[in-house]
Amino acid sequence: MLTKIGVIGDIHGESFLLEIALKFFEVININPILTVGDILDGEGNIDHCCELLQKYQVMAVKGNHERWFFDNHLRQLKNATQLTDINENSYQYLANLPATKVLETPEGLLLLCHGLDTDDMIKLNPDDYGYAIESNLPLQNIINDQKYRFVINGHTHLRMVRKFENLTIINAGSLKAKSNYNRRPCFSIVDFVKKIVEYYEFTEAEEKHIFLAETLIFD
Repeated sequence: MLTKIGVIGDIHGESFLLEIALKFFEVININPILTVGDILDGEGNIDHCCELLQKYQVMAVKGNHERWFFDNHLRQLKNATQLTDINENSYQYLANLPATKVLETPEGLLLLCHGLDTDDMIKLNPDDYGYAIESNLPLQNIINDQKYRFVINGHTHLRMVRKFENLTIINAGSLKAKSNYNRRPCFSIVDFVKKIVEYYEFTEAEEKHIFLAETLIFD
């Protein structure tokens, strides 16, 4: 049963920052570590990303960028990963990633996914309210089913903690530099006992250094 976890958002090839985050978790003895997919399509070393995720036994799901890769879709985009860019180990690792994982916490079940449940393109933004919430069918289905206490996802690159009735959704943000809304690359620690999410950022001056940027509370 999970009591404290490390969480890494959309990676997009940021192997340098991924290694720093994983070593940080190792030093402070945070285990297990989860990541929300979108490992592919970025400027860094995809093979090294896959090696690190396997070495540190990170629980990972696939995102829309992995699906696009295996469908040979949108490979003309800037920094899109091509088949020849990765080795056989990376190919097999990515091919075997599930769309979702279900884990146990002291408060109830946790759904790890990329968008929402099996829909890897659905977005939930921090400023979505009213009709944007009402018309978000995957979100409404999760709320109405009352199966999950937590959802940890990504896709938007916007870190977030939001509560809907008995459901808390935690967006992991992204390791991608120059992410949406000029957010700094980040990763997080979720403590289910203290009921907090700590978001850590990499400093602008020296990206190998990190600092606690924000602590959000859930109940």
